[in-house]
Amino acid sequence: MELNKKKIRLLITIGLFIIASVVALVAFKDFIFEPIVHPIAKIAQKIEYGIVTDSFKIDRDEIKSGENLGGIFTRLGVDQKIVGNLNTYTDGIFDIRKLRTGNTYTAMMSNDGSNKLKYFVYTINDTSYVIFDFRDSLHVHTDAKEVVRNLKSVSGVINSSLWATMQESGADPNMAVALANIYQWSIDFYSIQKGDSFKAIYEELSVDGKPISIGEIHSAVFSHNGKEFFAYRFEQGNSTDYFDENGQNLRKEFLKAPLKFSRITSKFSNSRMHPILRIRRPHHGVDYAAPKGTPVHTIGNGTIVKAAYSGGAGRLVMIRHNNGYSTSYMHLAGFGPGIHPGASVSQGQVIGYVGSSGLSTGAHLDFRVYKNNVAMDPLKIESPPALPVNIKYKASFDSVKVQYAKNLKLVK
Repeated sequence: MELNKKKIRLLITIGLFIIASVVALVAFKDFIFEPIVHPIAKIAQKIEYGIVTDSFKIDRDEIKSGENLGGIFTRLGVDQKIVGNLNTYTDGIFDIRKLRTGNTYTAMMSNDGSNKLKYFVYTINDTSYVIFDFRDSLHVHTDAKEVVRNLKSVSGVINSSLWATMQESGADPNMAVALANIYQWSIDFYSIQKGDSFKAIYEELSVDGKPISIGEIHSAVFSHNGKEFFAYRFEQGNSTDYFDENGQNLRKEFLKAPLKFSRITSKFSNSRMHPILRIRRPHHGVDYAAPKGTPVHTIGNGTIVKAAYSGGAGRLVMIRHNNGYSTSYMHLAGFGPGIHPGASVSQGQVIGYVGSSGLSTGAHLDFRVYKNNVAMDPLKIESPPALPVNIKYKASFDSVKVQYAKNLKLVK
């Protein structure tokens, strides 16, 4: 019995030894054969226009007056067979006749001493460019840089004009045009005063970190004559408009004025001294002074009743609108495209150009409004608004309004 116990203990000891040896061998095997991984440093590559440029010699220049692509490619050593057939390669892709003096280009040449042109990139504008790929014959395609949109704000107090205030504040002067377009139905920008103020929250568009233009204005407030005019950009259904704080559409049946950035030289009157005839007689319109050729816009949708030379009124366009309204635009230098009796026009469409035809002492527009054939003061017309925010979108609109309203504090 004692002997059997000794045998059992011996067998257990041997078994434990074998197990320990196997474990040790497995661990040792893993130690020997486990691969050692070292992180590989990433090699930075310089990329322009989607092309890795590290291996190229880069030449940057701009189109000189009188230059053309054929001449530039010849100077860069391009095969004359390709140069002679550029129109074939670019047909339907890019019109090589539209090279603009001052636009830049980038030539990428092999860096092996041969200086063979591999890529040629011409910048069409701030975002678009055309690539000429010479690596295998010639392949041409256009592309565009990524446009980054950043939300910005601009504010100011009017000292002389909205345009000048934008320049003084360092903002893009085109913001003045954008605000005028938003408020054209509710604010007469020919009568803004010193002390009026504004603030707008808008998108700044940039490419390669450089601002190129402004995008959509998301919200704005304009203080004029002691009243604050709010504007919130809101999309409902398939349309996007600007609405006031109560959800009323800023767009109205009629524009406030048929011209942009001009000045009033004569208002509606029942007794005005005529500048040429030197007699007093009614002047049932508003005169806007503006340079000859300034576009004149119809203030509302309608149908052209007359477009012809009409004695002392000179070249005249008369338009019939809804609800018994009609408008006339006098002393024009010429008519806009497609303007003739019977033609339909849309609000804001160019119907003519400022001139001095007829009895006139200088370039200006005589603008008149009639309601049921009775002359009305154009500066006092109350135009009904377009459709307000639909009730089913009201909650969404209120959310947008709250989001921006807290940031629309005016500078006083």
